[in-house]
Amino acid sequence: MAGGMNSGRTVFTQVMDVLHREVFQRCVDRFDADAFCRSFSCRDQFLCMAFAQFTLRTSLRATVECLCARPDLLYHMGFRAPVSRSTLADANERRDARVYEHLAAALMRKARRLYQQDTLEFLPDATAFALDSTTIELCLSLFPWARMGSQRASVKLHTLLALQGNIPTVVIFTSARVADVNILDELTYEAGAFHIFDRGYLDFARLYHIHQCQAFFVTRARKNFCFRRSRSCPVKKEDGVLFDQSVRLDDFKTKKFYPQALRRIGYRDAETGTKLVFLTNNLTVPAADIARLYKSRWRIELFFRWIKQPLCIQRFFGESRNAVKTQAWIALCVYLLIAILKKEHNLPGSLHTILQIISVHPFDKVSIDQLLTKTIPPPPEPAPCNQLEFAYL
Repeated sequence: MAGGMNSGRTVFTQVMDVLHREVFQRCVDRFDADAFCRSFSCRDQFLCMAFAQFTLRTSLRATVECLCARPDLLYHMGFRAPVSRSTLADANERRDARVYEHLAAALMRKARRLYQQDTLEFLPDATAFALDSTTIELCLSLFPWARMGSQRASVKLHTLLALQGNIPTVVIFTSARVADVNILDELTYEAGAFHIFDRGYLDFARLYHIHQCQAFFVTRARKNFCFRRSRSCPVKKEDGVLFDQSVRLDDFKTKKFYPQALRRIGYRDAETGTKLVFLTNNLTVPAADIARLYKSRWRIELFFRWIKQPLCIQRFFGESRNAVKTQAWIALCVYLLIAILKKEHNLPGSLHTILQIISVHPFDKVSIDQLLTKTIPPPPEPAPCNQLEFAYL
């Protein structure tokens, strides 16, 4: 985008342009969320909450004070109503959070299309997803609806992350009481794609359903895993692979849930020395690449850390279930907006770096391309080696 096209437009406005008004309005109309709205619309609410995430605000008061510091710019930033703490708090309590859930789903689809051509270094033709959950701790006295035991309150965020671009494709909020393995019943499996998860999702009936969908899974075996070995394949010990076996379940109860052959791979991590045993239904990909696929699961841990720390879903602006979900869904929308912005503008730097720069320039009237290209330093060039010249001196 040329710099002249953005003259007089703030950085925040340019970021919001990534979200088309028609897409947002369809989500609002679906739940008739603006039906009883006098002035402060869902879009005003979204802009306020997104501004809080972009500028790393941690309370409603801080968000409103920061916005009201530049009242001359609010109309041009898209706000069509006065911003106040009580009005924003009421909107978070009462406006249907499903508006932002469906908005996040639309952004996930757009981001997935943009990053579809990205590839994994070691398996360029493969599509891979990582599945995991994170627990968000809450104060029991303030969030009694999220009670977990006698002294705790918490909710869970279940995420299926596409490893091409680290884009979430499915996000489900549940009570902390919901077992992770139950989420497998909520997913649609892409034929030919790898689905990676830890031992908490090990259920052979559900794994067989993935197999029947012609998709692949990679998980870890439990220590009490009962099996009968059919054959062993030669392995390259220098790659860290200890064994590569074709096995069948030998337990009376479990073998009827998964009647097909499984692949059991032993691997030693060269960095930590830890021994790991993987199970997969893919019989052709090299064993070392299966281990690398499972190791790439750490990206979903980075995603959860990104959502919890740079963005704000640990300090909530409201106490109701609807307010918590609204804030969490809008935080996810902000992550996706930055990911889309980076891809569409071919911006340098990581998503974290882009967010940090935007956070201190929301009111600046400068092209976002110029801002990020000039602010993010290029990778350092290797220092010239003068050792030979020094030897002649």
